[in-house]
This record gives sequence, structure tokens and C-alpha cells, in this order.
Amino acid sequence: MDLNSYNLFVEINDLNYIFIVGKFDDNQNFNIFHKTIVSNNEIRENELINVEAAYLTVKKNIQEIEKKLDYIFKEATIIIDNFNCTCLNISGFKKLNGSQIFKENISYILNSLKLSVTENEKNKDILHIFNSKSILDGRYIDNLPIGLHGNFYNHELSFFLLDKSDHKNIKHIFNKNNLIVKKIFTKSFVDGVQLINQDKTVDSFFKVKIFNNKSKIIFFDKSSFVYEEKFDFGYDIILKDISKVCYVSNQEIKKLLKENFFKKDFDENDYLEEEYIFNKPIKKIRKKLLKDVAEARIEEIASIILKKNINIKSYLKNDTRIYLSIDNASIFENFEKAIKFYLSDNENLSVQKIKNFDTNSNFLCVANLALFGWKKEAIPITVSENSLITKIFKYLFG
Repeated sequence: MDLNSYNLFVEINDLNYIFIVGKFDDNQNFNIFHKTIVSNNEIRENELINVEAAYLTVKKNIQEIEKKLDYIFKEATIIIDNFNCTCLNISGFKKLNGSQIFKENISYILNSLKLSVTENEKNKDILHIFNSKSILDGRYIDNLPIGLHGNFYNHELSFFLLDKSDHKNIKHIFNKNNLIVKKIFTKSFVDGVQLINQDKTVDSFFKVKIFNNKSKIIFFDKSSFVYEEKFDFGYDIILKDISKVCYVSNQEIKKLLKENFFKKDFDENDYLEEEYIFNKPIKKIRKKLLKDVAEARIEEIASIILKKNINIKSYLKNDTRIYLSIDNASIFENFEKAIKFYLSDNENLSVQKIKNFDTNSNFLCVANLALFGWKKEAIPITVSENSLITKIFKYLFG
């Protein structure tokens, strides 16, 4: 990355393309000079449905930015938040027999694991690789144990993968605009890094993010991004259950949410007032039933995402913090107590409400990651396709 030139960053999310242009000063601080946000109409349900339209949108906005700044961009850094990424955690090892660990030993493990992933995940490309665990003779080592002696070394890596077709389409959109895609970051990775930078005393945590019709959980372990999972449900199913079971309309529910109805406590003889019932004969609706239906669904959501999720069972510990983010203030205000209670497994875990990071702070973080990298990122040595070591890896791991 050229510190003396403008740098282009583009975020692609469910709703928008966000174009940011900035430059590093002499103290390596990133300053934003331009920001453009335009609607994203080409992606639906994590799928790019119109590549040509996406290319034209990007072309139009980059040309306008270049004209305004009197500058021609040659490359772009991309942040994605609306494609299906998958993660793999796999381990390699080295028998040492008391000898010293060298950098070459770790590079060998890293490259062999990368080759194994690329050979077995032929329809996916690697976006990120993280050093997630280093274990020497049964002891966890915080940093790479180069120079230490031992008998058996185990190294675990976390791979984050993107479908080849999505990766190809993203690169095509920008390559066709004469831009090299320098790096693609996932928004989940950026969010986790910002949380660590915000509170450097916490480097292991879950982050649960709940939207209207989808949810997501990520896990960082000792600053390493090791897990992400998305769910095709959000807080809308809470409201749908209330409507279905209690015969309450969306209009009624919105009024109840506005007045923080679900924060209150009720007994069996409390009934909903007539003022909340619209366009229908007066009926008796127990307030407690409304709240019980909502909390039953919240408990189920918490169980699926966290408590009974077998994919993260090994990561759950009583001292692990859970960051919670909901993109609707009214929903959060009404259901915060219940969501925290069920996510925390009856308060055995610590749940902390957080706000989403603003656009500028997101891009400042990405700019620094693009320039300096991340302490837990693993950078494999490039191995040519026809080299002897590639043939050996393929023989051993194919």
C-alpha cells in the first residue's frame, strides 16, 4: 500500500456499496478524504444476481470519485458482509524428539495445511488464515514457539473460505474497471478486531448479531478469528409468534414496542387495554401471555445460536464474554433483559450490549489491517504449482 497516495476501499453489504478514499499521513495515521454510499440492488440473499449491473454501479461511482480527486486508482481493498463464507479449523504436527522448532517447521505445516484445504475445497478460495493454536508437548503457547525445544508440536489454523464463483465475480467487477483487488476482508473479522482494539483486556469472546430476518455469531480466541456461523432467522420471528398465537396485528405490536410494553411485569389477571386493539371486536388478551410467547421464542433463538450449538460447544467457557448487538433500538429496549438472560445461560456467562461501529471507524480499522496486517494472521509461503515441494505435499496430503 502506497502511503503517499490515495487508497480506495469498497464495502459491499446487503443494502449499499460504500466507497471510501483515504491517505496515510507521515505518522501512518489514516485520514478519510471522501465517502460515497449508494444502494446495492444487485445482491439478494447473499447472491450476486446481476454482475453487469454491479460493474456499472462501481464504474460510475469510481469515475466520479476519480474526477473529483483528479486521481486514477489502480487497486482497491474490498470488505464483504453479504456472501456465504465458511470456516475450517484443522491441525498439523511435527515430531521433534527434543530438537528445536525452526521457522521452516512452522512454514511446512502451514503450507501443507493450506494445500490440503485447496485440494479438498476445490469450489472455494481462501480469504483469511489465522494461527489459532500452538501446542508444544501438551502446553498452549501464546506466540509461535520458534527456538523452543520439545518432542511434539501441534499447530492449528483457522481458514475462512469464499465460493470461487463469488470470488471470481467480485474480482471481475473491479478488474473490468481496471482495478486490482488487493485484498478482501470479511466484515466479521473487522468487527472482531475493533472489539479487541477497543478493550485490549479481552481477546477471547463471542459476538452475537441479530437482525430483522437473520442472525450471526463469531468467535475470537486469544485474538484469533476461529469461527463464524450465520442463521436465516432474526427478531422478526418473535413478532410473528406474538401475532400468530395471540391474534395481535403488526400495528398493535408496533404500538406495544414503542411504549416498552415487554419490559414490564404482569400477573395472570392483567389484560390488554382496548386502546391497543385495532379494527376488530374487543377481545381479552392477557398481557402475560404476550410476554411469555416472546420470551419462549427468545429462549429458542438463544439455544440455537449459542447454548445448544454443537459447533461452538468446545469454545464455551464460563469466563468467555458475549457481545450482543441488535440493529433495532426498539427491539433491544423491549427484549434486552430476556435476550441477555437466555444467552448467558441463566447468567453463568457475561453478556455485554454493544452498538455497531460507525462507517468511518470500520474503514480506519481496515486501512490499518491492510497496511500492518493482524498479529494472528498466518501468511503461507507461496509455492509454485510445479515445484518439487508441491509434488511432495500432494503425495502426502492428496
